[in-house]
Amino acid sequence: MISDDHLPTDTKTRILDAAEHLFTEHGFAATSIRRITADAGVPLAMVSYHFGSKKGLIEAVYARALGQRDTSRVGYLDRLEAQAGGAPIPVEVLVEAFITSALRLTRKGNISGAVFKQMIGRAFYEPGAGVEDFFPAEYAEAVERYKRAFMRALPALAEADVVWRMYFFVGMVAYAMAGKDVMRMTEIYALDEAGNPEAMLRRMLPFIVAGFKAPSGDPGLTGAVRLADLPA
Repeated sequence: MISDDHLPTDTKTRILDAAEHLFTEHGFAATSIRRITADAGVPLAMVSYHFGSKKGLIEAVYARALGQRDTSRVGYLDRLEAQAGGAPIPVEVLVEAFITSALRLTRKGNISGAVFKQMIGRAFYEPGAGVEDFFPAEYAEAVERYKRAFMRALPALAEADVVWRMYFFVGMVAYAMAGKDVMRMTEIYALDEAGNPEAMLRRMLPFIVAGFKAPSGDPGLTGAVRLADLPA
């Protein structure tokens, strides 16, 4: 068995830190195990020893970022459902729970919300099949669990309506966590909280709740201006 007792403290953490940085900066495919171990200052064999493979290392990077189940989105939902005793959880509570778990990522010392968002983007959009499979099972479970909880809280909405609203919701949260302002509206109007993801997410909460509670949308945009009718 390989021993790393002679190496600087916590070899596993050094590898995770180096991998997290390199995956974010260069992507999964362009980052070699040799480059990771060189940056971490550890022997090449340590990746196999601690993680088994590059895929195992990527999974570990995401698992560390997402945290333990009791502080994760699923963990929050477990506690809320226990407190509800079988009754639907109010929309306001579900939205706040999801945002609270997102805020946890912005407070972590080892990874920022912006870095986490970049890694999420890499997983879904980087060329190469199957990268999205590197997410821990908790991530996919959270999406499905919250979908079911929102459907129970909003029985008048079709499943497609709930899923679309979750899509918009998650996108807004990711945008706020990234700390970027593509439209520059916060500069035009001098919004002091624009650079503070926590403040932005808190301001977002009533807006998101109202969106979830809005009447079902009409895909045909009946009675409204259609995109196809707008001038080019």
